[in-house]
Amino acid sequence: MQAKTTETKPTHEQAQLLLQLYEQRRETRLRAARDWVFSNYFPSSMEESMRIAAPGTENGTLLMMVCGYWDQACALLNHGLLHEDLFFETTGEFFGVWERIRPVIPEGRKMFSNPGFLLHLEKAATRYEQWVEARSPGQIAAMRKFMEHMRPKTVAA
Repeated sequence: MQAKTTETKPTHEQAQLLLQLYEQRRETRLRAARDWVFSNYFPSSMEESMRIAAPGTENGTLLMMVCGYWDQACALLNHGLLHEDLFFETTGEFFGVWERIRPVIPEGRKMFSNPGFLLHLEKAATRYEQWVEARSPGQIAAMRKFMEHMRPKTVAA
């Protein structure tokens, strides 16, 4: 069964916008924030997230820089300004970010009374998961297993 693809080819403008997003990812502070998130942010609850990266702290700022960047990029995607196949073919990091924050999002949305918090990221990640599985069954499970191995092991007392 062949995977469904976007009906149209990417436009020059969509490709240009995707390249601009890539260029923004290279900004020094955002690059450092992305490195910090993937090296240090492994919460399993909102309480743990608040310990690791509470709002108003440096770590909280780093986390929100990354989440805000990807939520905005996914908003462009969700509103059709980016070509979905091209975005998914070239941009998987947003899904890794979603996987990191996914365990705390429902509680975070309640805590901050914001049901739309990072909703663009969630919607794009949901579609991406289906898109990948249609093309490469088992890839998402393998990625999740790999990401679990990245989680620091706690030392038993």
